[in-house]
Amino acid sequence: MLLATDLTKRYGGVTALAGAGLRLAPGEVHALLGENGAGKTTLAKILAGVVAPDTGRLTIDGADVRLTGPADARRHGIAVVSQELSLFGDLDVLGNLFVIDQPVRGGLLDRAEMTRRAAPILDELGLDDVPLRTPVGELDLARRQLLEICRALLADPGVVILDEPTSALPAAAVARLHTVIRRITARGKAVLYVSHFLEEVAALADRVTILRDGRNVVSEAPIAELSVPAMVTAMLGEAPLAAREAIGASAAGELGDRAVTLDRVTVPHRLDDVSLTARAGEVVGLAGLQGAGHLTVFEVLWGRAAPTSGDVRLPDGRPRPRTTAEAVRRRVAFVPSDRKGLGLTLDQTVTENITCVSWLARRRGGFVLRPGKARAAARRHIAELRIKAEPDDLVSQLSGGNQQKVAFAKWLEAEPDVVLLDDPTRGVDVGVKAEMQQIVRRLAADGKVVLMCSTDLAELAEVCDRVVVLHRGRVRDELAGEQLTEHRLMHAVNAGAAGSANVGGG
Repeated sequence: MLLATDLTKRYGGVTALAGAGLRLAPGEVHALLGENGAGKTTLAKILAGVVAPDTGRLTIDGADVRLTGPADARRHGIAVVSQELSLFGDLDVLGNLFVIDQPVRGGLLDRAEMTRRAAPILDELGLDDVPLRTPVGELDLARRQLLEICRALLADPGVVILDEPTSALPAAAVARLHTVIRRITARGKAVLYVSHFLEEVAALADRVTILRDGRNVVSEAPIAELSVPAMVTAMLGEAPLAAREAIGASAAGELGDRAVTLDRVTVPHRLDDVSLTARAGEVVGLAGLQGAGHLTVFEVLWGRAAPTSGDVRLPDGRPRPRTTAEAVRRRVAFVPSDRKGLGLTLDQTVTENITCVSWLARRRGGFVLRPGKARAAARRHIAELRIKAEPDDLVSQLSGGNQQKVAFAKWLEAEPDVVLLDDPTRGVDVGVKAEMQQIVRRLAADGKVVLMCSTDLAELAEVCDRVVVLHRGRVRDELAGEQLTEHRLMHAVNAGAAGSANVGGG
């Protein structure tokens, strides 16, 4: 048995854990839940030996232990499968499974012994059809996730920590993994299951611990005592009494029929018969757990994913764009969550970043970009968005919040009709976040079609007029008006329950 008590951990001025703890008993699946930032990842890292607590106590089978690192945790029988995969793409399947414990015979790797050990677990996880000499980089994400789990199980650990293990798995693979987990606990092992999928927790876990603000708010509760709504309430606290008001409904009604529509759209393994409408003048949110399909909707509208059936229309009345270049020419803007990797060119100036899309995609002003005109455009956006920078400053020298504003300005300069926002306030401080949310509202008020994804459900509830909830590739609910609260969103996203009327129509 593994027992963690009174764990505290601070990072600078931020308290990640404040007296948290849990008990993992042999033969049980123990779910660890909490909103983003609640402390569950820090707690899991402490149990895995990745992070040392500031204070607190760990005991294994009654003996105090102080884990000095992941290798020490493995020696104590603790195996971890992280959400961030640690496989080597150039190595084959068998090589990845035995990166640490490599059987050797005659001075050479004993691949026959490696195969003998791996085959039963690969078979259990449904990977028996994957050739063992296949480079892992050629496997899809779901199979890489299962391979990571296989590697952990090869050590025959006493405790298995699974951090969001089903985030990349289709339904059939999830069911198979749950069967394997039950077999593991039947052999007397303990499983710590960290997940946002509350319906999976309800079906799989024996006990549940829930963290909020680094503290236990539910400790070792039997799953029979917790419904999905009760879990949501424990994670978020009591729901606020006042409901938000719609922010753009009147504007939407004044702008006619200009809209983005998806009618029974299917993208194999990602979207299944999805229909939804987003009209000019309103902010429409798309919500779901990782892999739910909401980001695939963006890829369809952005020309990066091709449906095999269904119809997609932009406000110009024409079908979906076939390429990203066509999407830009047809006034579709995409502000990605990864501003540094996808949204900006860090080694270029503010001016170059702001004007690159309008010039390259639309050739506005001819084929030569006039420096004076470009700088004037940059100054206009710097003033409007209150960017703390000069036109000739390198974007790499700006703060994260100002970089995000430059990413917005780049697309505003292209004068879009459709704006796709993926976590638009990710990683910015509270003040900048409020400014960005005002920009989003203003885009809708100016007659744009605005679609927004966010990992912050409170932000979706505050900013959006409607939120369409997807679950495993299908539209399952739509919330608006008094129904659109963070608590109801959390429940809808996790429960995947079919809900309100007019789904997809708005």
